[in-house]
Amino acid sequence: MTAVGTTTRAGGPPLAGSAGAGPATGLSSATAAARLRAEGPNRVAPPPRRHLAVRILHQLTDPLVALLLAAAVVTTVLGDLSDTAVIVLVVAVNTAIGVVQEVRADRAIAALDRLAAPTARVVRDGHDLILPAGEVVRDDLVRVQAGDVVPADLLLLAASRLQLDESALTGESVPVARAAGAELAAGTVVTTGRATGLALRTGPASALGRISGLVARTRPGPTPLQRRLAGLGRVLGLAAVLLSALVFAVGVLGGRPVVEMAVTAVSLVVAAVPESLPAVVTLALALGARRMARSRAIPRRLHAVETLGSVTVVASDKTGTLTEGRMAVQQAVTAGGARYAVTGAGYAPDGAVHRDGGRGVVSEELRRLARAGLLCNDAALSPPDERRPEWTAVGDPLEAALVAFAGRCGLAAEATRAAWPRVAEHPFDQATRRMTTVHRACGRYLVVCKGAPENVLAAPLVDAAPAEIAALTAEAHRLAADGLRVLAVAGALLDAAPDPAAPTGLRPLGLVAVGDPLRAGAADLADSFDRAGVRLVLVTGDHPATAAAIGGQLGLWRDGDPVVRGDDGDPAGADPAARVFARTQPDQKLDIVAGLQSRGHVVAMTGDGVNDAPALRRADIGVAMGGGTEVARQAADLVLVDDDLATVAAAIGEGRRIYDNIRRFLRYALSGGVAEIAVMLLGPLSGLAVPLLPAQILWINLLTHGVPGVALGAEPAESGTLRRPPRSPQESVLGAGLGRDVLLTGGLIAAVTLAAGAAAAHQDRPWQTVVFLVLGLAQLGVALAVRVPRRPGARPGNPGLLAAVALSALLQVGGVLLAPLRTLLGTVALGVPELLACAAVAALPGLVLRLARLLGRDQRPHDRDQRP
Repeated sequence: MTAVGTTTRAGGPPLAGSAGAGPATGLSSATAAARLRAEGPNRVAPPPRRHLAVRILHQLTDPLVALLLAAAVVTTVLGDLSDTAVIVLVVAVNTAIGVVQEVRADRAIAALDRLAAPTARVVRDGHDLILPAGEVVRDDLVRVQAGDVVPADLLLLAASRLQLDESALTGESVPVARAAGAELAAGTVVTTGRATGLALRTGPASALGRISGLVARTRPGPTPLQRRLAGLGRVLGLAAVLLSALVFAVGVLGGRPVVEMAVTAVSLVVAAVPESLPAVVTLALALGARRMARSRAIPRRLHAVETLGSVTVVASDKTGTLTEGRMAVQQAVTAGGARYAVTGAGYAPDGAVHRDGGRGVVSEELRRLARAGLLCNDAALSPPDERRPEWTAVGDPLEAALVAFAGRCGLAAEATRAAWPRVAEHPFDQATRRMTTVHRACGRYLVVCKGAPENVLAAPLVDAAPAEIAALTAEAHRLAADGLRVLAVAGALLDAAPDPAAPTGLRPLGLVAVGDPLRAGAADLADSFDRAGVRLVLVTGDHPATAAAIGGQLGLWRDGDPVVRGDDGDPAGADPAARVFARTQPDQKLDIVAGLQSRGHVVAMTGDGVNDAPALRRADIGVAMGGGTEVARQAADLVLVDDDLATVAAAIGEGRRIYDNIRRFLRYALSGGVAEIAVMLLGPLSGLAVPLLPAQILWINLLTHGVPGVALGAEPAESGTLRRPPRSPQESVLGAGLGRDVLLTGGLIAAVTLAAGAAAAHQDRPWQTVVFLVLGLAQLGVALAVRVPRRPGARPGNPGLLAAVALSALLQVGGVLLAPLRTLLGTVALGVPELLACAAVAALPGLVLRLARLLGRDQRPHDRDQRP
């Protein structure tokens, strides 16, 4: 190939027959140049550029972010610049993350452009040229040969032994043959043969261009967590304003100065808003991303980490995701009827052969079948090297699978081929669907014919009884029903050189069944997902029989279950219980994902091909295989470096842990806000005119919502996380009893705080300082109470939380003991007995919560591993 940006001559006569469909001289240079100016280059259209300011403004319209900005304005007015700095920093980090998410869509489109062929062979002015693929125009005469990427959608004028790898576009794992009159799609790869074709569609109109348009038009919606936090932000904003206004009204009616109550009301707004929530979310997601990365799963955006915990359906591609993405002989049947199962890793020429369910010695009959498949073969295997750690196919993957099969039967490819050199051949013919080779050794000639069973077994065969042919034909049908591609092999040892185009004297040697084997451990995936309450669905472009066979091996499909076909209509409107979809096109995969989402599911879509990119973008979370196409990786939210879908199951547990920690923080932070507002509202009714000064409210808020709150985001996972169903996508972040728990916990904190303040006032002690101290310490005690339960004697799973609570408690007590802080906060010094009494009272809410949890777990031991 020549580098992009150059134009060179390419020798070679035109293929015979190309002149029949148009001028063999191709377009003139002038016509091509004019068409290039009129229709544009043969490239994927770049996405429209959005100004950075527009992207940033879009992120700042989020309700919770807007609420935080309002809180920053309030803290600035109050002169609390430290709180202002923290809030602004959190908003900046979240905005940067959101902008990066938007840029990812543009990169997915750019990756499509990189997938296109860098150069192309075309005929211009009667000469063969190599020029940049971007300069190919409609009606160009284009040549392709083995190893080329098809530069545009072509109408074939002539073809010789042409086979293409279309897996990136269609999901079909087996190379397909194409003859004159057929169309080739841009972006497919020629594996064998050569051809000449007329460019039908270029640029945005080509197959790659249409997928590019789907990706560009497909925008992922907000994640479940983003939707929940947006709703929470609206509720908190309205509640904080209304309650603070109520506190202001009560204070003014009670005779307090208007300015003082205004400052107090504004301080309560800040106290009611958990401004560290974005920091907690960001920390929890970042820690989860690090854990996933260590497990070989790389999140491309942070919110994808939590979204996994909400997934209810995993829609998985087949080729390269559930299967290895490479061809392998899986079963073989000899002419005598013996059945063999063949195992091995990839194209490595070693593995095991099992006869009729048990391991046995490779028979001579099987060895002859393997030798014949090796000789009637143009492929080779490349051993691992520094750049490729695995054995790879050189040539047709289907034929490479036969080479690996021969190795697994104990045959050395090079030595066998050297012992039986090829002296004649008749290449694969689409009409006869057979290939024949002739080999000479020891003065005799070995003829081998391989191809479709209906063609090879129908040829004139000697020494083959009708019953033997019927038995092999029945076996071929059985293997094909299992989704395997079946080849029949026949051979003969002759004294005279035969005509390879019409061999005679052949006898059947047997059948080989080639398929894309399941990845190791894939058969257990469905059970793993079922235990986690997640439904695994197979969505593939493969043949329905292949899809059903793979679905059966995975436990997704049984006889009688539906297989939804994309070529039969609209797969999105199919039976909701269907778990196998076949013959699906890229736009139909998109519709299937959208249909599942419309039924209330949170969908994870996995894939590795170009055809998967639109669905990966549309899904709630797109999961790409690290060994797949760059387009899929750019469109996805999560990239599996090890290409192991089982990693997704572990990542789902990580997502659930993160969401649990966010809810844990909300219970802690919101209950503190509820307690502070309740104390300010009910204090005057208890004889406490102004329970807290504005500076005291902000101090408590800073200590409790700061480092301890963020530390809660690092709590470990509870036991049984993957043995419970996912939360409903429609459930509020305060659902499942969390809102009730917040009110009860806040009420408990407020009750002990007001009781301590009233008792101090009754004894003529500094009650406002007592209220300040008890309220802050009680909230910190709740932070310890809502931690993940530990087994007796187990080491603490989150020592950072203990350190954060200890530091905040010291600073809270310092607000009473240190003279500078007393001046700043308006507190009064307390003696040691009073400090101990306040600490004892403040510990009560946390102790009550821990006791309630222990009692609840003892009463329902069967739920111990099911509780969120």
